[in-house]
Amino acid sequence: MSDVAAVTEVAQQAVAAVAAAPDFKSLAVGIAMGLGALGPGIGIGLVGMGAMQAIGRNPEATSKIQTNMILGFAFAEAIAIYALVVALILKFV
Repeated sequence: MSDVAAVTEVAQQAVAAVAAAPDFKSLAVGIAMGLGALGPGIGIGLVGMGAMQAIGRNPEATSKIQTNMILGFAFAEAIAIYALVVALILKFV
């Protein structure tokens, strides 16, 4: 019975040590996604601002400007999707 109690005590200490250890993996996931979404967020804002200024100056070119604006949004958003993929790989692998 003392062997079982000793093994149980060691197992409880190991679980407590793992629970007390900092979780650097989750921190890395948060930093990867946070920084990975910061650039595209700023880029999308700048693209939208430029498009609105261009449409305000030349309303006749709205359709051409909107097409380029949507392409700019898509390319900027692709970078955020890459960051999401990296964060998911860090989380689950």
